[in-house]
Amino acid sequence: MADPIFSSAPIRPGAPASAEAVADTLRRAVLAHRVAPGTKLSEDEVGSALGVGRAIVREALRALAHEHLVEIQRNRGAFVARPDKREAVEIFEARSLLEPRTARSAAARAEYADVSDLRRHLAEENEAMGSGDSGRAVYLSGQFHVQIARIANQVTIARFVESLVLRSSLIVALYWQRPSAICECHAHEALVDAIAMGDGAGAEEIMHGHLVDLLSGLDLAERPREGVSLAMALKGL
Repeated sequence: MADPIFSSAPIRPGAPASAEAVADTLRRAVLAHRVAPGTKLSEDEVGSALGVGRAIVREALRALAHEHLVEIQRNRGAFVARPDKREAVEIFEARSLLEPRTARSAAARAEYADVSDLRRHLAEENEAMGSGDSGRAVYLSGQFHVQIARIANQVTIARFVESLVLRSSLIVALYWQRPSAICECHAHEALVDAIAMGDGAGAEEIMHGHLVDLLSGLDLAERPREGVSLAMALKGL
């Protein structure tokens, strides 16, 4: 399944680039730990690093602010979001209230095409992790949960889930203790199997356990991070 959020080719300085491509590059850098929380994303510096104008950078930053990956502060500029311990716990508690029941509903409603889409999504998660693209892997892992909410056909809840997932993707990227298992693909595979069999109770139980495992896998202690220039952080993305 093609993912429009992540473009297939890196930005080349001097070549035309869209705001979507700039947002893609910044998103990868944030979710792959290349840019630390709290880092100021200067329009001039980002534009210089990626070879694009300030207007394109500004549009990209607004898109990332909508995803809660970036915070735009009046008269100060844009900064990589810095979720704290309290917010991390609250977000996963909210997800644990919503998503298990959503998984049960998805199991009751899923059709063959839905299950096929979920399996293709899993293949993309595995590919991203296998290629070392942890930023894309984290994003895809979160979008897997959004897709389940959409299959459940719960429009209002799906909007809540999408908002929570975008914020928790940053939390997972920043605080996950086991990078090699960041996608928890075995849990996602078990969820797809339960949904494919129409096992609502099983899907609900697996989803709850998965979210508990994600929260328990976070190291929420403050850790010093090595300062790296934006130019270096964005190089090669």
